[in-house]
Amino acid sequence: MPFIHSKPWRVQFFDHIKCPEDVFIPTEDCDAWRLCPEHRWVYNKLTIALAQDLQAAPHCVLPPKALYPVFSKPLMNLKGMGAGSRVIPDEATFLKSLQPGHFWCTLLKGRHVSTDAAFVNGEMVWSRHTTGVPLGDGMFDYWHLHKEAMPEIEDWCGSWARTHLTGYTGMANFETIGGKIIEMHLRLTPQWADLYGDKWLNAVVRLYTDKVWELDDSDRIDQYSVILWGSQQRSYRLPPAAEISRAADVPGVSSIQVPFYENIDPSTASNPPGGFRLAIVNSHDLEAGRKATKILREAIKEFDTEPHVNGFNGVNGVNGVNGVNGIKDNAA
Repeated sequence: MPFIHSKPWRVQFFDHIKCPEDVFIPTEDCDAWRLCPEHRWVYNKLTIALAQDLQAAPHCVLPPKALYPVFSKPLMNLKGMGAGSRVIPDEATFLKSLQPGHFWCTLLKGRHVSTDAAFVNGEMVWSRHTTGVPLGDGMFDYWHLHKEAMPEIEDWCGSWARTHLTGYTGMANFETIGGKIIEMHLRLTPQWADLYGDKWLNAVVRLYTDKVWELDDSDRIDQYSVILWGSQQRSYRLPPAAEISRAADVPGVSSIQVPFYENIDPSTASNPPGGFRLAIVNSHDLEAGRKATKILREAIKEFDTEPHVNGFNGVNGVNGVNGVNGIKDNAA
């Protein structure tokens, strides 16, 4: 299969796209690290910060007192989801928070934007931008896939890539705050691949096979990826397949992903500090996404006792959807 992934809830996006058997397209950072040895250094977030002349250093180096508050996180985190990240308000808190393998950086302000970009020999040839609407503690209420360009981000990331990604051909993802890169990935964003569409996925395949980019997506529309959150201190049962089908059938919904397993302790999964991701609803309309999320929230139950082992959530055949969850969402 050309698109490498380990998440059963993402099979629906890629299994019908044709690609030569000897071409491998990463959708997860662990695979991108393995497949792109020349450029894997970009996964060091401290290096990314210093390459933009931001103030940053490993935890053993004290920040200047005038710089507080600062942002702290692991130098490298291939599992994502903002795990281990936090704002440190002052020196006393910093000294109590020292952790090996973590670093501090200037606390950036502004819009948090995720940018997927296609590169041919280090030159950005396509991009699309998504903004996250924060809930706090590293969680996002929903992501808004914008139809319009963002020239300031394209100029900054494109110029940075010409210097630092020479020779790279493939997909990349930049996360920026206030126009500065906070981290990057040598892969596309799989969470909303269906919203980009099959035409885009076929263009990605050609990028990796023929080293060219050909895509007319001038018909873009605004789209949304709505998140359903639960508590990391709770365990959840998968909702009935009929309820997943009902959510998937809401007009305007593109897909549903259920990124958890009943038999795995929620605290062991990679998640932001504030919660446990239970479901993702991709839609062409925000209200449709909220309606489907509410259906899932009401269908998901917490375990009354210790969770039993039942294997992973089964694919239920609705838009390729599988098992699911809820509680503590934004779709009240």
